[in-house]
Amino acid sequence: MNTVPMQRNLKKRSATQALIGVIFGGMLLFACTSIPIAPPAEENSDWARQRDRLQELDSWELRGRVNVRYDNESHTPRIQWMQQSVEYHIRLWGTFNAGNTLIVGRPGYVTLEQDGEILSATSPEQLILQQLGYELPVSHLNYWIKGLPSPEMEADLSFNDLNQLVTIKQADWTINLSDPRQYGSISLPRDVVLTRPKNDIRLRFFGLNWSGDESFN
Repeated sequence: MNTVPMQRNLKKRSATQALIGVIFGGMLLFACTSIPIAPPAEENSDWARQRDRLQELDSWELRGRVNVRYDNESHTPRIQWMQQSVEYHIRLWGTFNAGNTLIVGRPGYVTLEQDGEILSATSPEQLILQQLGYELPVSHLNYWIKGLPSPEMEADLSFNDLNQLVTIKQADWTINLSDPRQYGSISLPRDVVLTRPKNDIRLRFFGLNWSGDESFN
């Protein structure tokens, strides 16, 4: 009886079984040691529900403070922001250029009132930089301050282990959201930090208190 083919078959079977064992063992090890991560935005049902609620929220008011660090200067005015659909009223107290500044605008037109003088422009960013000396990205901040990416461009989103949005990277800005508070069915951040490498700018909105329509109840 020729035992050589049988021995070869046994060796092949043993090698195959060993390979299967290594693969299976590796899968078990990976399953035991892998760290769970939040699903991508398109698969994150928690984020999808939160996003839909925030997109419907187009009338709201917030009060708090904003620490502005820009070109090696730092100031912390109070802020009151009232949003009615596409129109916004932003009041700042204690800015380093004025005691009381009111910014009123809508897409394509904005006014800035300071010490009884009213100036107008088509861009809020340009007007604020010219008059107050720092950048306030109002055109996108309407979304970012609520915890939404601006719909006008692509964004890189990061989530924590509770599937909550914690970081937005968009338009050369990084937006970090923290200390979420529940207002009825809507979760809104109490602390929002915007940073951008250019000019080493950092805006921290903190102590934010929100109010709005019936969705806040």
